[in-house]
Amino acid sequence: MTAPSIPSSPAQHSTLNALNAMAESGWLRQLDVALAAFVARHDPQAAPEVLVVTALLAQMEGRGHSCLPLASLATRPLALHGWAAAAQEALAEVLAPLSTSVDAWTAALRASRCVDAVASASGETPLVLAGPQEAPLLYLRRYWNFEQQVAQGLRARAALLPNEWASTAHETRIRSWLDRLFDPLPEPAQGTACDWQTLACAIALRSRLAIVTGGPGTGKTYTAARLLAALLALAPEPERLRVALAAPTGKAAARLRQSLEQALGGLQQRVGSELDLQAFSTRIGPARTLHGLLGARPGTRKLRHHAGAPLDVDVLIVDEASMVHLEMMAQLLAALPPHARLVLLGDKDQLASVEAGAVLGDLCQGAEGGHYDLETVRYARAAAGVEIPEALRATPGASPEGVSLLAANTVMLRESRRFAGAIGQLARAVHAGDGTRAAALLHRDPTGALHAMEGADPQVAVALALDGDQGAARGGAPAASYRAYLELLRAAPAADDHAAWASAVLAAFDRFRLLCAVREGPWGAQGLSRAIESAARAAGLLRGDGPWYAGRPVMIT
Repeated sequence: MTAPSIPSSPAQHSTLNALNAMAESGWLRQLDVALAAFVARHDPQAAPEVLVVTALLAQMEGRGHSCLPLASLATRPLALHGWAAAAQEALAEVLAPLSTSVDAWTAALRASRCVDAVASASGETPLVLAGPQEAPLLYLRRYWNFEQQVAQGLRARAALLPNEWASTAHETRIRSWLDRLFDPLPEPAQGTACDWQTLACAIALRSRLAIVTGGPGTGKTYTAARLLAALLALAPEPERLRVALAAPTGKAAARLRQSLEQALGGLQQRVGSELDLQAFSTRIGPARTLHGLLGARPGTRKLRHHAGAPLDVDVLIVDEASMVHLEMMAQLLAALPPHARLVLLGDKDQLASVEAGAVLGDLCQGAEGGHYDLETVRYARAAAGVEIPEALRATPGASPEGVSLLAANTVMLRESRRFAGAIGQLARAVHAGDGTRAAALLHRDPTGALHAMEGADPQVAVALALDGDQGAARGGAPAASYRAYLELLRAAPAADDHAAWASAVLAAFDRFRLLCAVREGPWGAQGLSRAIESAARAAGLLRGDGPWYAGRPVMIT
């Protein structure tokens, strides 16, 4: 849009001054205020509400949100998630002279020439007012466009169900292979529990979209490996099946490839000579980052692969999908050929994307409740031998079309093989916001897996890092700690065996991790790292005083 630069009104001047004061205090970025000033220049009649909401929208984008719910500003006192109390107080002062009516805010936005309330894809305004009338949402146009592209892409992919894959004969073939690839549930659980992994695989076999979510240890890659084997077995021309593996980061991609390779190798005995899974695994090739897969190039936002130059792939499995931001998901869907299957794996409650938009979290909002329609219930019974619990079935006609379509392509894995004890219970309590239960577990865990250290000196954690948890050591073996790798590091390798020594050092380092919930402060990653380095030097385990030393862990990006 173009417009002459006209001086702002006194009300706009006052509002911009208040926003600048928030920026000087560190509660807003200068970029946030600059966008509000841009709107003021291009719309001298814009109400103060429009300028305030524009700055806050830019701030929320920087915090990883794709839009701003207007109801959060009309409510007083404010309760903005992630904002410091002092920041909310400063914002409350800015909002004090403004309306507390959502209708008044939306009316001010509709009256501005910088806002498109019709939300047409061809509009030129920088802001888009969308969402239901009772809960309006304000978007930066590019994120509104991305959201529409993702919604349209997922809807089209979920709706494409090839007739041959939905036939009774094909369902029988699917059932036969799933029975071979998955272990049956333990006898006590048979008839009473739902085999979520088998269900996830069956759901992924019937459409071009599958979303598999679950916490650590629920078997996401275990399920994906069996899905790949089933796709190979059921493909009309298995030798031509093209599979790509991807993840948002290089580390996640490498871990996905390694896990799937091991799982496919373990399945070979089950499938016998009918499938050559080793050759199939080799043909899949390495996993790649999403940027690498799509062909990101330095100096430009344009990608090598897009709707006009799609990926040459039949199946794409994306791990750690919770880290995929809105723009990347839109680009990924645009680059997939129409016939390709997309399988998203991830924990909806973990590892949110750095940039704006928590796509997997939004897609999985209803995953806990299932909401499976009658056809999905029938298909699960016929193709997987799985009975979906009554409580997770949708009431006919109760869910909007888009919601039911998404539910039919989503499976939440609910049984963790890794964190079934106190740690799993603690995770569930934290996720549910049950502070009483979490505190009780920390202070009265009979297994000894949890230790409450609030108020303790950080040196407790330093000692744990250097010497390990002696109470957890078993069979006379030394407790896992950083000491083992540091001592190996100090031992000089044999002249002809440097590679073996280096591998041993890396393996020893990999046996122990000290994870922090925050980055800064004495209990944060930075503070503890400095304290551990200092203690290691004092113990003679590290040489040199500078920030760089032999054995310092380095992540290569």
